[in-house]
Amino acid sequence: MGIAERKAREKKERRNSIMKAAKKHFSSKGFNGTTMEEIAQDIELSPSTLYLYFSSKEELHAALSLKLLENLLAQLNRIKESKEKNPMRLLLSVKEMLLDIYARDPLMLMNVFHFQTSEVYKNISSELIEDIKEFAGRALQTIADIFEEGIQQQLFREENPVALADIIWSLFSGMVIWEESKRALDARKVYLKETLDLAFDLFIRGIALQDKR
Repeated sequence: MGIAERKAREKKERRNSIMKAAKKHFSSKGFNGTTMEEIAQDIELSPSTLYLYFSSKEELHAALSLKLLENLLAQLNRIKESKEKNPMRLLLSVKEMLLDIYARDPLMLMNVFHFQTSEVYKNISSELIEDIKEFAGRALQTIADIFEEGIQQQLFREENPVALADIIWSLFSGMVIWEESKRALDARKVYLKETLDLAFDLFIRGIALQDKR
């Protein structure tokens, strides 16, 4: 291995270490409760070195958001390409997958949802913004493809599949934010699964053709 290759590998490994440490802090203390100095200290780097890899805390969080979207897209593609061909059952698989992502890292997921409607993205690189838009768009299109298949099989009403995908995503993100806000007041209130089960059932019933319900 040449010097250039070794340096590139070391740079990639350090970047991954930074992102791993950042994820731990964002997941436990949230975006506002985390500082770049804490992340740097965690992996024994100086803050100035950290800024060589990420220009700001916003950019670092956005890079983590992109990884979450990449994982989301990969799981959606596995669902879409599975042996199951019934769009109604595929939508239920999507629901279970979303619940699993939430269960593994609720605070990080909630931060991603907040960032979607935030001015923070003005502070990160245009290249990273475009990557996030691309993966978010591809994820929504994959869900839309499931709706499109349901329409073609005459299981669902003829509505805009992209609009239906937007509704599902909005439904899920809104419920996660609402769930976390309730838990901040009373940690015993953990009803996301039950409420999301009901929401998906009502939604699917609403778009299903009468004789397919």
